[in-house]
Formats: sequence, C-alpha cells, structure tokens
Amino acid sequence: MFFQDFRNQVNEKEGVHFPSNSYRQMVLQPAYDEARKHFLNSMIQIHIAHLKMLEEQNLVTSQQARQIGQAIHQLDLDYYKTHDYNPQFEDLFFRIENKLIELGGDISGNLHIGRSRNDMGIAIYRMTLRKKLLTLMQELLNLRSALIAFAEEHVETIMIGYTHTQQAQPTTFAHYLKAVIDQLTRDYQRMQSAYETINRSSMGAAALTTTGFPISRERMQQLLAFDDLIENAWDAVAGADYIAEAASVVQLAALNLGRTSQDFLLWATQEFNAFKLASPYVQISSIMPQKRNPVSIEHTRSLLSSVVGDAATVLQMVHNTPFGDIVDTEDDMQPYLWRAIDKLVGIYKLFGSLIVTMDVNKESLLRRAQNSFANVTELADTLVRSENISFRQSHKIVSLCVRELLAHHKESLSALTWQLANEKCFEVTGKSLRINEIAFYQTLQPEYFVHIRTLKGGPAPATMRESLVQATDATANLENWLREKTGNIIRAEEQLEQILKEWVQHD
Repeated sequence: MFFQDFRNQVNEKEGVHFPSNSYRQMVLQPAYDEARKHFLNSMIQIHIAHLKMLEEQNLVTSQQARQIGQAIHQLDLDYYKTHDYNPQFEDLFFRIENKLIELGGDISGNLHIGRSRNDMGIAIYRMTLRKKLLTLMQELLNLRSALIAFAEEHVETIMIGYTHTQQAQPTTFAHYLKAVIDQLTRDYQRMQSAYETINRSSMGAAALTTTGFPISRERMQQLLAFDDLIENAWDAVAGADYIAEAASVVQLAALNLGRTSQDFLLWATQEFNAFKLASPYVQISSIMPQKRNPVSIEHTRSLLSSVVGDAATVLQMVHNTPFGDIVDTEDDMQPYLWRAIDKLVGIYKLFGSLIVTMDVNKESLLRRAQNSFANVTELADTLVRSENISFRQSHKIVSLCVRELLAHHKESLSALTWQLANEKCFEVTGKSLRINEIAFYQTLQPEYFVHIRTLKGGPAPATMRESLVQATDATANLENWLREKTGNIIRAEEQLEQILKEWVQHD
C-alpha cells in the first residue's frame, strides 16, 4: 500500500499524460525557450527552401506550393517568440507544423515529404552556430585591428620581457602586442576551419537513411547557403564533431586571451606600474580612497574561464555518446556553446576598448629596463665578437661580473664598469678587454639591445613597423573571407524572402 500511495502522490503532482510536470519544467520548457529565441527564423527559412525544392522536383504542384507558402506567410512569428511553451505540442517544430495545417489545410502536411526532424534539426543547429561564429570572428578582427593600432604607438616603448616569470631581456611593448596579434590571427584561422566544418547541409538525410522521394539535396544546400553537403546520411544526423570542433576552437581562443589578461592584470599593479587604465574601466574601493581597482581586466579573466568551462561542458556531453541521433548532442548541449561564444564576443569588445584607452607609463618601463640586469645577454654577445672568444667564455665573464655586483648589493647593470669586466675577462681568458669603454657602455643600454635585433620577428622598431604593416595588409584577406561568408547567408535569406513573396503575390 505504501508504494501505491507514493505512486498516486507522484501522479497527482506530475500528471498522467505526456509531458510530466518535471519533464516539462526541466527539459521541454528550457528547450522551447531556446528554440523560440534562436531557431524560429532558421526553421521558417528551411520550410521555404524545402517547399521550393519540392515544387521544382514536382513533388508538390505549383498550386499546392502557393497554398502552403501562403500559410507560411501567415505565421505570426512574434507570437511564437513571445508566448510560452504549450504542453499540447512537444516542441516548437510540432507547434509550427500544427499551425501550418490549420492555416493551409491538410496539404500543408506535404511540407514534410522527404524530411525528418532529424536532418532539419541538425541544419537549424548549424545555421544558428555559423551566424554566431561569424559574429565572433568579426569581433576578433575588431580586437586585432585595435591591437595593431595600439602596437604602432609603442614600437619604441622599451620594457623588460620575462621568461619563467623572471626578468629576461629588453624588448618593446609592440613586440609583446604583436605576439598577441599573431595568436589572435591563428585563433581566427582555426575559426575559419571550424566554419567550413559547420557550414555543411544535413538536409535530405531525413531520419538517417535519406528518402525514397526524388528530392534534391544539392538544391537545399544552395538555397540555405551551405558550402557543402554532409554526404553520408547517418553522419549527417549523428556527427557532432562540428560542434565539438567549434567548442575546441572557442575554448582555445579563451585560453589564449586569458594568458594575456593575466599579464595585464599583473602589469596594472602599482609595483609594475606599466600602465594606467582609463576611468571607465576601474572601480573605487568602498573604504580605501586611493584604490583604482582594474576590475575590467579581472572580469575579463574570470569570464574567459567561464568560456573555457562552457566549451568543456560541450566536449564532455559529446563524450561516449552513441553515434546516432541522440538528445545528448542537441537541445541540452547547444546552448552551452552559444553562451561561450556570446561571452567571448563581449570580452573581445571589452578588452579592445580598455587596451586602446589605457595610458602606458613609458618612462617607468624604460627605467626598469635600465636598472636591471636584463641587458647582459647583449654584453655577452658583444664580447664574443670583440674579444674573439667562445660564447661560454663570454657567458662566464658576464656571469662573474653580475655575481660581483650582487655581492656588493648592486642590483643593476648600470653599476657595471669596464674595469670590472676587464678584470673578469683576464680571470677567464688571461687577456685584457679589446673593446673600448664607449662601445662597452653602449652595449649596456636597453635601447641598443632592442635596436640591433633587426632579424625577422625581433623587436627592433624598423622590423616591428614592417611586421605591423604586414599584419595590417593581411587584415583585408581576413575581412574579405568574413564578408563573403556573411554575404552568402544574407543573399540566401533575401532569395528565400523573394520566393515566399512570389507565392503570396501570385493570387
């Protein structure tokens, strides 16, 4: 009796017809909310394209196409975008299909000839994702252009470069920024590759075996602005690598920018004093009047971590799922990647804005480089050339000089004298220095270190300006690709609108 009473209580709360209250609240309602927000336009576009293809393939008559097309035209999309889930229908697809039959008569049911929710659903996911990815890529290019412009202002801004978090060698702020720019470029190229995987049509795969109706998969591909077909019908409805690839690319882009944001958060400290953020990007303390908290960078870093987490959720949800049509890779999973992309779009926008509006403390960065041992590599290189000795001998001479200075609590290369270097040279080689004092002291300057590093990829101002020009020139190709893909989608959507208009205006 206890079990039966318990079951009766559950039935009373949950109901005895599909869907149960908890299933509706946990699964169907959230899926419906996401669908009406993201899928409605794509669903209608697929309806129009499929109907046009059926007409061209003589699977429906022109009169039937007009009748169904007029029903599509009569749909009140704003109603479905604003009205809540109706448990009478499992999802948005069935709700729209029911309304089309109500508006156009039973013949509207022929809109489903040679088509399944499976291939249609995958097409909708891909159409949704491709637009979000293109939006992300545009914002990445905006950030990249901002960084190029910012780097051009700092080709002669001397700073210390770090390895293993320790002072290493003098370089320039532009040199660091160009490394970030190149990394962003690779992020963009990975997104291009992901887009090529995403923008393939599943239409015509039907449930998983295609259909016996002589439909045209190629025509659907063209009408919906897909670049290619997913040839194998099973793969079309089962494959989830398109979203896993996109998640991996987005995750890596967030990881990459996260490392840069960590650098900037460190450099924003008063101890580093590398730059000052503009007022719109800092907050004050409620108790400490002197504080200028770099919260914009903090939020950038934490939000990038959440992007990584959302992308990881996508990959985890794909993990060990059967290779077939299954909900694990559908409505429950897709929103995680959309959120990751939407957040990364906003982060790119925020980061680009805070970068170009900050004031870099050039003098402080230069003094830090001058009052350090970061330049000793060039001294060692110079002694190899001037003294005709091996690099290991030169390295030992310079190392002994640094140890001597540190033993006397002198923590800057500016304290190094020609006489001390001469003494250590004799100790190591048995010979005095050949280099004169003027040339010797020149090698100790960070400006000299930077200016003679003219090899490709180095920080010398002339080299860096040329590198930034090349980056600017490459922007045109990146933008042209993006413009082409975006234009293809816009033109396809306009064509579908025209097709629908012709059906409606025929009478």
